[in-house]
Amino acid sequence: MGDRSEVRLAGTGGQGAILAGIILADAAVRDGKNVVQTQSYGPEARGGASRSEVVISDGEIDFPKVLRPNVTLCMSQEACDRYARQTVKGGVLILDADHVVRAPTTHAVRLPLTTLARQAAGRDVAANVVALGLLAGLTGIVSHESLEHAVRARAPKGTTDVNLKALAAGREAAERFKREHR
Repeated sequence: MGDRSEVRLAGTGGQGAILAGIILADAAVRDGKNVVQTQSYGPEARGGASRSEVVISDGEIDFPKVLRPNVTLCMSQEACDRYARQTVKGGVLILDADHVVRAPTTHAVRLPLTTLARQAAGRDVAANVVALGLLAGLTGIVSHESLEHAVRARAPKGTTDVNLKALAAGREAAERFKREHR
């Protein structure tokens, strides 16, 4: 995806956008990239707006903020309304179809990430990791091996197996999507 990639992961508190950003940043470091990860969330935490941003580069990162993301993940309608239009032309917009009903474009990857998490891992809260598997599978922004290691290192204690199942479901969804949209 070029020398510098900007990724924005957004949803509501409790959906795991911040943890997803931390895992993505960890995976990029494991791939030997330079990385900056930032996060913000509303004062109400669970249920309020939540956003994580990751800048990944082969070279030095001279500006640590995401201005025009190459990849945007929206896990809620509010996140889509606020951030989807900021994705660069030709970038990847991923929408959780379980929570996003309208988007400013038809050029988006719309998959029921929460349903996939429930089916693969038995838990809705693993949708963030399904999204990471999908994102990495579609973009190649980080290697699957590094992402798996990062999930093992960063998943909350006792949830590693659930999150690895979610990651695999996201990766499989990416492969299906690529086959169907050739």
